[in-house]
Amino acid sequence: MSRSLAGVAMVLAVAAASLQEASALELKEIAAGIFVHQGLHELPDAHNHGEIANIGFVVGSRCVAVIDTGGSPEQGRELKAAVERTTRVPVCYVVNTHVHPDHIYGNRAFRQPGVTFVGHRKLAQAMAVRAPFYLEKAQRELNNGLTRDDFIPPDQTVQDRLELDLGGRRLILTAHGPAHTDTDLSLFDDQTQILWLADLLFEGHVPVVDGSLSGWLKELEKLRSVQAKRAIPGHGPVVSDWPAAADAELHYLTRLREEVRGLVKQGKTLEQALEQASRSSRGDWQLFDEFHKRNVSSGFAEAEWEEP
Repeated sequence: MSRSLAGVAMVLAVAAASLQEASALELKEIAAGIFVHQGLHELPDAHNHGEIANIGFVVGSRCVAVIDTGGSPEQGRELKAAVERTTRVPVCYVVNTHVHPDHIYGNRAFRQPGVTFVGHRKLAQAMAVRAPFYLEKAQRELNNGLTRDDFIPPDQTVQDRLELDLGGRRLILTAHGPAHTDTDLSLFDDQTQILWLADLLFEGHVPVVDGSLSGWLKELEKLRSVQAKRAIPGHGPVVSDWPAAADAELHYLTRLREEVRGLVKQGKTLEQALEQASRSSRGDWQLFDEFHKRNVSSGFAEAEWEEP
């Protein structure tokens, strides 16, 4: 090979390596063996392909547990590549913390022999019911290449509590009642005392109610008793002041429930509640205008069925 051709080849190799590095999924090791990618506070769209949630993985001496797979098939592949760059031990578990698209659309990248998908006892049904709508919406709005093959239900379900042995560390999974959704899981790593809460905890991004407002408050109070050194939310930065880090979310959800209940007792309509309930919280949260009215609507419907 001539010197000129060799030089061109070297330049192309460097450029390819730089491009690969630039496109690599950024993860941070927040504690020994626990890696987290922090998503952006954005609405899912064709620009971000729905890749907006916190995802990551936990490494044991025997194998790896992936915690959520991302908002697109491509992000799932990037996460798989990140695992392979980090450790030689294989993936043995993929845990889907709930049914929402930004947490499950990368599943197919991990579907291979030896990998067990784990989810809430209600996750398979929720996936089946929502898949047609999610698929149509993804094809119309996200441009992320989603197909029906990307909806992979759990092989193993969490009824109440389940322990996963990764070798030298245990992950303790808890299935929660209706809260953020009706398919929520939390995870606790007993080695580092880190609590992975997924969308049971929002930091900065306004909480989104797709399950039960009262149920979420109930589950949150239980979780606040967990002795954790740090907590990983579904959206926003990892927090070290648990359970105080949940105070803002608890305040927002509590105030929303109180105000909506009051409006229902006053005989107000849903339209009136949408304009009045908890509007003063607007400056406290990102994406408030995009999700708050949805939360009011959910809380209002729930309050209408409560005992007087």
